[in-house]
Amino acid sequence: MGACLGVCSLLSCASCLCGSAPCLLCGCCPSAKNSTISRLLFTFFLFLGTLVSVIMIIPGVEKELHKLPGFCEGSGSVLGVQTHVNCRSFLGHKAVYRMGFAMAAFFCLFAVLTVCVRSSKDPRAALHNGFWFFKFLVLVGITVGAFYIPDGAFTSVWFYFGVVGSFLFILIQLVLLIDFAHSWSQLWLRNASESNAKGWYAALCTVTFVFYAASIAAVALLYVYYTKPQGCTEGKALISINLLLCLIVSVVSILPKIQEAQPHSGLLQASLITLYTTYVTWAALANVPVQSCNPTLLVRNSTSTATTTEPPTTWWDAPSIVGLIIFILCTLFISLRSSDHPQVNKLMLTEEGGSGPGPGEAAEPGPHRAYDNEQDGVSYNYTFFHLCLLLASLYIMMTLTNWYRPDESLQVLSSPWMAVWVKICSSWAGLLLYLWTLVAPLVLPDRDFS
Repeated sequence: MGACLGVCSLLSCASCLCGSAPCLLCGCCPSAKNSTISRLLFTFFLFLGTLVSVIMIIPGVEKELHKLPGFCEGSGSVLGVQTHVNCRSFLGHKAVYRMGFAMAAFFCLFAVLTVCVRSSKDPRAALHNGFWFFKFLVLVGITVGAFYIPDGAFTSVWFYFGVVGSFLFILIQLVLLIDFAHSWSQLWLRNASESNAKGWYAALCTVTFVFYAASIAAVALLYVYYTKPQGCTEGKALISINLLLCLIVSVVSILPKIQEAQPHSGLLQASLITLYTTYVTWAALANVPVQSCNPTLLVRNSTSTATTTEPPTTWWDAPSIVGLIIFILCTLFISLRSSDHPQVNKLMLTEEGGSGPGPGEAAEPGPHRAYDNEQDGVSYNYTFFHLCLLLASLYIMMTLTNWYRPDESLQVLSSPWMAVWVKICSSWAGLLLYLWTLVAPLVLPDRDFS
């Protein structure tokens, strides 16, 4: 009897894994939207792939990757050219690129499959909201196949895909950050006006001061560690330009005309944007391929791990760790939250706010069930969501490998100047985007920017 009950329980779990998202909602979880659960499960797949990538670049694990059948053999033909390269020194880089390709291919597949899905009544919506066990098997299959991709020009070509995808994902991060900053400021100012309590204004000033103090301290450290009295002209110029741009947007945010058009704009948003810009500047300087101007430059060559007397070189540094944390927060932000601003929802193709089932969206029976809130129309664009996760997988691939690639001699993994300029250009794009949110009501007075 016990065996029969166990088999029935197993079959029940299997049916849920092969069914829709509501089946996977555990009894201890509150009722939630079907759309939210699906996004969380796809995000879980992304985080799972990220965890595997992190494990593969741990020095102890990286040294053992050569035991994978066929993974190290033939790797002397890096970029299609026969060289005397110690495969074991590049295995972590190679494994992360394969894992990044697998995740990108997985989300690209679902982006194509869910094009123009209008409601949950579309048969293809079941592919998005269900069959999770089979999706996991597909991801595993793509990953296994990716590890057997011959080197050839794969690393070189996929590097450029990673650069473009990472730049686009950084722009998405900036949109979310600006939206978060505006929502944060509006919430605290609304609470202060409704409760007539000065504590909210004190908290607003305190957080703003902390952000600016951290930014100023970080800029000072960048000048100390990433510049020299003689030389390092590029680093000095980049730090100074971004510092000047942050000062400009901070001043613009409190101009009387701006305050009149947008009463909720202020230094809190500007301080948060300044802090993030300082981080991006730091990440860019960490990729400057000049050892004297970059104390955090990592050097990996074909003989670096051949001897046992040298300590193993880790792939990640402080900017990469911070980037990983920001990546996790932004991905969860995409999966869980809809914006308070309709324009951001329109740009990101996400759902409007709402916490309960609407008309015709009754929750399924049971104490804790997910309800289908997409019978009349999808809450977010499935294809765009998968494209965001595709870009996120490329971003995390580049972050974990520090944006490094094999040099022309095929003996050293080095940091290219391209990585520096992509990050710097993304910081400029973010500052311009924030500046536009400030001046847009003045430039286009006939449009509603409330």
